[in-house]
Amino acid sequence: MKLFRENQNKFGQDEIIGHVEFLHEFYSYNLKNERDIIIWLPPSYLTSNKKYPVLYMHDGQNLFSPHTAYIGYDWRVDETLTKLIDKNEIEEIIVVGIYNHRDRLDEYNYFTEKGKLYADFVIKELKKHIDSHYRTKSDARNTAVMGSSMGGLNSFQLAWFYPDVFGKVACLSNSFWVDDKKIFKIFDKPPGFASSQKIYIDCGTNERKLIKDNKLMCRLLKEKGFGKILQCHFEKGGSHSEIDWAERIHIPLKFLFGVKSNKK
Repeated sequence: MKLFRENQNKFGQDEIIGHVEFLHEFYSYNLKNERDIIIWLPPSYLTSNKKYPVLYMHDGQNLFSPHTAYIGYDWRVDETLTKLIDKNEIEEIIVVGIYNHRDRLDEYNYFTEKGKLYADFVIKELKKHIDSHYRTKSDARNTAVMGSSMGGLNSFQLAWFYPDVFGKVACLSNSFWVDDKKIFKIFDKPPGFASSQKIYIDCGTNERKLIKDNKLMCRLLKEKGFGKILQCHFEKGGSHSEIDWAERIHIPLKFLFGVKSNKK
């Protein structure tokens, strides 16, 4: 593992807004592989002694720069966070972007052996490292996980099976079809969502292979009594791409980390 600290990082001509640090070739003893980690620090981090909530995000290479993103267009997480924080609409948070691996399809599905090992990697290795090297609020109420597609499925699974670790979760354009829709049989498998968690689920209306399953999941969660901790959003005309997720990422960020207005 190699640690690189950089401020105002640039990939080609694209500048990441804010201070980011890299853990290159971060090795997992559980998975027996390595990957890069990108860590975005909030505006006041370098000038304060405060502790911050942490958001863990899958497919980390797609979050901050088009030069590393899958289709050449990133989620613009840095731009969106900076604007929301400047407007005092959300808390300042640390974002940990976990680059994916060639075993992504197995790692992002908790129902596989590698999926369970990936959960151990995130919780017992990466989170442990982040909490010991950065000023974090490490409790579940201040720890979130987010992803899209298979990353959305995995985020849902992590929050379900580890509510004592992830108190907030955002699941975008979720691949609930995986393993013959096995995720819909999860409700009899403890521990399950806690009343203190926040659960966000969304999908674009143009995602024809996914939209029915995502609407079904929202309906089932409400029927199971999770309506008070759940927010569902179905983006009109939304498709399955980084471009679409970038355009609506402010919605889950405000739901998970929103600051209550003092205005009457």
